[in-house]
Amino acid sequence: MIENDKGRRFSGRLSKMENEIVGEQKEFLPYKVVYGRGSGEYEEKKSRFIASVAPVTTEQEAASFIEAVRKKYYDARHNCTAFIIGRNKEITRCSDDGEPSGTAGKPILEVLLGADVTNVAVVVTRYFGGTLLGTGGLVRSYTNAAKQGIEDAGIATMRYGIEITISVDYTDVGRVQYLLGNRGVAITDSRYTDKVEFDIRIPAEQEQSIRKALTESTSARAGIEVTGEGYYMEES
Repeated sequence: MIENDKGRRFSGRLSKMENEIVGEQKEFLPYKVVYGRGSGEYEEKKSRFIASVAPVTTEQEAASFIEAVRKKYYDARHNCTAFIIGRNKEITRCSDDGEPSGTAGKPILEVLLGADVTNVAVVVTRYFGGTLLGTGGLVRSYTNAAKQGIEDAGIATMRYGIEITISVDYTDVGRVQYLLGNRGVAITDSRYTDKVEFDIRIPAEQEQSIRKALTESTSARAGIEVTGEGYYMEES
């Protein structure tokens, strides 16, 4: 198994280009990605199908990952591929790499589409076991290997959000902690000096309701400052 980073709480800022697109469209729709790298393996009549999965954000990243897997499994008969890129799945590609048309790349791509993930590349490597599998056997094998790889990588939701710093006197700390706890908002960092500062990250659409609640609970004593925005990986 390839170790992934499922323990990570948040990650994945938008690139400059993606942030510009979001700024133009003013759309903050969530989308699904893989947590990190993953792997899976399926065997059919002594043929081994090894899936390698990685998050990617550009065609160049996908190509580099595919080439790295090809080099790793240089002695395999086939390295079949599929990848999807873009928040709206603008780019989809797949390759049968010498397998009968439609028996490898397309089934892998269908697994990705079925999982509703994007910004991901998958390579399924086949070591021939000496027995022809037929069209159905190939589709089943490439599908199952890809599913195992995606399951191992894990699926997360990228959500557009904002980072807020809340500044309060010590007398209001309990109120703020209670309010955030009731709303399921995690404090990502805190600083205790002459005042107390809490950093939080929330979906952008919750900003106004959080502001109102904080203002009411502290009688407008809380300082509320937006310190950043962008897509983040939602905690599962």
